Amino acid sequence: MTILILGLILFLGLHSIRIFAEDWRNAARARIGLLAWRAMYSVVSITGFLLIVWGYSLCREAPVVIWTPPPATRHIAALLAVIAFIFIAAAYVPRNGIKARLHHPMTLGVKTWALAHLIANGTLHDILLFGGFLAWAILLYRASRKRDAAQGTAYAAGSVTGTAATIAAGIASAGVFAMWLHAPLIGVRPF
Repeated sequence: MTILILGLILFLGLHSIRIFAEDWRNAARARIGLLAWRAMYSVVSITGFLLIVWGYSLCREAPVVIWTPPPATRHIAALLAVIAFIFIAAAYVPRNGIKARLHHPMTLGVKTWALAHLIANGTLHDILLFGGFLAWAILLYRASRKRDAAQGTAYAAGSVTGTAATIAAGIASAGVFAMWLHAPLIGVRPF
């Protein structure tokens, strides 16, 4: 459990700098240079991510069950996962209505992904992992919206074509991940 927690602290802590220490971030980037900042950020991010993966796999060997989710939560989680993939696609597909309306679809995708997995899993390590990501995404979304308002950020209007492409890409990605990638990468078959 310690390795998982350390990974979460490193990864989510680093990714929380813009939430809690934007001025410090900007000063550090100016002081050491953008390239050095990105290199340091990447090394810490990758280290944190690898510790999360390792710690999570160790925790799965001896899980501490907190609650047993009802079978229906798997179906709810599957639907939420598809929605999460659509949000994530919206971060990349140009001129889609989802990004135009919600502004930070990647963060919403992480929130939805975390919520889906939180309701369908009842072990302590799942609660720490997905609860941590959910709390972080909620705080990041709020901070990002406040920053947008303060800076007067405007988002390009969406189009029907862009929105349809986003939804199609999200559904296709969710299907491919669920059917062929989730089991080999995560070790769990969602269906």
